[in-house]
Amino acid sequence: MSKELSKTYNPEENEKKIYRKWEKSGFFNPNKLKLKKNSKPYTITIPPPNVTGELHMGHAMNAFIQDALIRWKRMQGYKTLWLPGTDHAGIATQNVVEKNLKKQGLTRHKLGKKKLLKEIWVWKDKYGNLILEQLKRLGCSCDWSRTAFTMDPDYQKAVKAAFLHFYNKGWIYQGKRVVNWCPRCQTSLSDLELEHKEEKSHLWYIKYPLVKPIGTKKHITVATTRPETMLGDTAVAVHPNDKRYKKFIGQKVILPLTNREIPIIADSILDPEFGTGALKVTPAHSMIDAEIAEKHNLPAIQVISDKGRMTKKAGHKFASLTVLDAREKVIKELKKKKLLEKTKDYTHQIPRCYRCDSAIEPLISPQWFLKMDNLANQAIKAVKSNKIKFHPKRWEKVYFDWLKNIKDWCISRQIWWGHQLPIWQCQNKKTEYFASDKTPKECSVCNKCKPEQIEDVLDTWFSSALWPFATLGWPKQTKDLKEFYPTNTLSTARDIINLWVARMIFSSTELIEKTPFQDVIIHATIFAKNGQKMSKSLGTGVDPLDLIEQYGSDATRFGMLYQALINQDILFSEENILMGKKFANKVWNASRFALMQINKEKIKIPDNPNWKKTTKADKKILKQLNITTKKLDSYLETFQFGKATHLLYDFFWHDFCDKYIESAKKQDNAQTKQILAYVLLNSLKLLHPFMPFVTESIYQQLPFKEKEFLMIENWPK
Repeated sequence: MSKELSKTYNPEENEKKIYRKWEKSGFFNPNKLKLKKNSKPYTITIPPPNVTGELHMGHAMNAFIQDALIRWKRMQGYKTLWLPGTDHAGIATQNVVEKNLKKQGLTRHKLGKKKLLKEIWVWKDKYGNLILEQLKRLGCSCDWSRTAFTMDPDYQKAVKAAFLHFYNKGWIYQGKRVVNWCPRCQTSLSDLELEHKEEKSHLWYIKYPLVKPIGTKKHITVATTRPETMLGDTAVAVHPNDKRYKKFIGQKVILPLTNREIPIIADSILDPEFGTGALKVTPAHSMIDAEIAEKHNLPAIQVISDKGRMTKKAGHKFASLTVLDAREKVIKELKKKKLLEKTKDYTHQIPRCYRCDSAIEPLISPQWFLKMDNLANQAIKAVKSNKIKFHPKRWEKVYFDWLKNIKDWCISRQIWWGHQLPIWQCQNKKTEYFASDKTPKECSVCNKCKPEQIEDVLDTWFSSALWPFATLGWPKQTKDLKEFYPTNTLSTARDIINLWVARMIFSSTELIEKTPFQDVIIHATIFAKNGQKMSKSLGTGVDPLDLIEQYGSDATRFGMLYQALINQDILFSEENILMGKKFANKVWNASRFALMQINKEKIKIPDNPNWKKTTKADKKILKQLNITTKKLDSYLETFQFGKATHLLYDFFWHDFCDKYIESAKKQDNAQTKQILAYVLLNSLKLLHPFMPFVTESIYQQLPFKEKEFLMIENWPK
């Protein structure tokens, strides 16, 4: 006879105790599960949180989804691996450490590269696993013995192997391009690493005097949001079909404040409806202008430096001014010369650095690029052929739109923390480079000098793109790689479909010639109750750990998944977490009552029950249990977690508690008690992926339990 359940369920006491027992058992490790021979593997690699990260509601939602799937599959007899780990998060981590150093009056340049990297490693070792410890509070059944980090020695080998593969195919090249440049972080950023913020500004209408008047026209007017960049203009462009400017094409204007003559050209890339329909072309400070310049063979004049200040080429009046100071001075000078026609209020999206919030400066910079044509086609094919499916399917459009309009990927970053490019520069021929994954004994360019490795590090997403297979040992053909790759399911957020999901897909199809996973779940995004983005700085953030402290982990899990229905935008409701707590208490109290009835006799549940002389209530609950099991499997197979939790709530509360337990009270026979025990046990099994702690706590007190833990019980059929 088992010990009686306590009158009330205490989540804080039970959750920590149960988790310690789970960890001690070793059953999070697939190699320690007692399985049938030839059991199929089921693998999820966790989207690695940044080492700078602290748990937020998005992490919690995603972790609950993944853990529900892992627990379900484990109980179904799969060899389940949920592989955890963290990302080194280049710019983010370096910025955090630099901010800490600033408090001590230190900068990275004062410290130097070697000492800064040492500081970052110290910081990483101290704080980097905080978020993994927080995931344990959620009940995540990850195999912690396989925890990976994107800067582990073996992972670094994988990054070099991938780089050399692309390099040897001729897909990695150096080029001078206009890139997104952060003057604060002193590095290039990809388009996907920018945060566009709506800001109020102006459109300034500037007169560019014609060298030769056209009839009564003595100038052409250009509208711009950035008058300071006009100092680097090398043309004015109009649309070839714009009747207003037909006679202007081929003429020249005098660039205000510089007295340089520049041509008026025609290009169909222009939007004739914007501003005046005439565009100032500044090839050194705009990606679109750089495209126009390439077609028309225009020079590029860089008037803004990588520090965000005006260069000497901007003219002595403006050199060394900040961008905003230069803007004011340019406007003042234009007014003096009566070349400012008018100013209009204008609201537009300003690109800012996703880490430090500085305004981005498009600048020409020598960078390393990865050619994307072949890789993008592979990624498109993988989804079009249904080898990979998105859930919901509508997210495929976001994926395809990006890949069909993709540009070559700028993979180099000018920071110190990260994977240094395995590119070496010849010291005799400084414009020549070669790749090597080891420190070369001699230069393969001149065979004389001692080559130096370039300082640039790889975009963090380059290494993250290898996550599904590098964590399993690639490029070595390890046992884990053979057994657990390809993985089965990826659950992630909508905002990294292109940053991460697409890149994992093309990296996998190219490097391993297999897709990295079969299903991609794009989980719902949780917003504050008022519809705003959840944010600490806005005061709209909710800490999932605070919810766990107040209501318990199961209540938080059940309440959050309960909201995950068709809508992909969830307005957070604490009432649902409270509902989860009430439901956890209901499960506890109903189980306590049932066990008080059952414990009076020795109950053994048959493997293949075939009860005779069942009551109407017995038949009904057994039928309902069977229907619920089938429906639940169907919902989990299609990743409908909201429907799954609603189904379980209705079955347990209404069918089992309100109806069957009330009916069973009136019956005093062994068979009814056996059916009561059978339904209770199977209800706990069905609930376990959604309420792992309370169900495990109850299971440990069952007099008829057959396994060491509920988490390794057999799933109902």
